[in-house]
Amino acid sequence: MAADDIGGVDVPHPPDDADEAGGPVGAQVLHGVEGAVCRITLNRPEALNALTPAQRDRVIDLLAGASADPEVRAVVLTGTGRGFCAGADLRGGGAAGERLPGDVARTIRLGAQRLIAAVLDCEKPVVAAVNGTAAGLGAHLAFACDLVLAARSARFIEVFVRRGLVPDGGGAHLLPRLVGPQRAKELMFFGDALGAADAERIGLVNRVVADGDLAATADAWATRLAAGPTRALALTKHLVNASLDGDRAAAFAAEASAQEINMTTRDAREGVTSFVERRPPRFTGR
Repeated sequence: MAADDIGGVDVPHPPDDADEAGGPVGAQVLHGVEGAVCRITLNRPEALNALTPAQRDRVIDLLAGASADPEVRAVVLTGTGRGFCAGADLRGGGAAGERLPGDVARTIRLGAQRLIAAVLDCEKPVVAAVNGTAAGLGAHLAFACDLVLAARSARFIEVFVRRGLVPDGGGAHLLPRLVGPQRAKELMFFGDALGAADAERIGLVNRVVADGDLAATADAWATRLAAGPTRALALTKHLVNASLDGDRAAAFAAEASAQEINMTTRDAREGVTSFVERRPPRFTGR
């Protein structure tokens, strides 16, 4: 959901004759890989990094590519300017004419939900570096990440209620799992801006850092993850993400299966060997 104002901050839009992303989508979603870390940066600071459909699809493709690329072992997701992501920019995104039953559900399923699923399903750990406002879908994009770092100036807004809308992008799935149903309802019912310190206090954020330290901290965390046992981290991510959706028997069975799969990897063998040889492990992501 995009709003013309997010918590009192005006979000300018490109002129009507601009293309949907205000320029080539590759310039609006920056991407680079260095030292086994994939960095994805939302780059529409003039719109607080509100996502157009083309940008959303670009992020999905980049996450899928990072997941499949053995040379990528961690991902950092961040934004430029004052915003991490102000949600979905739907200007010009809807077809004119009568809305038919099923149109809205299809749009949500193929749009916002597909983006959040891309983060949750990415086989590499994803670190969100929240540099500013994260509102609506933008907040859920951060919450879907495996680890969330926030600048002190960051804030999180469940903006949907301000527009008479139901949360999308998996918000009603993510928030109760992170902060419990009562806190989730408070955030979603009132739509108040939540500062970074309060977000950390209630468990939405792993750590709050000074604005000037955000990028370096995110890089340090991602570099550490990239040096870890990649397949073990992927399997652990899957186990944790699925843990609240099943009973104990299912969780134990999934854990045993993950252990079986992981023990076929070189990193698992290296971990055991390095322990026996009393030296630091040298993981390769294989």
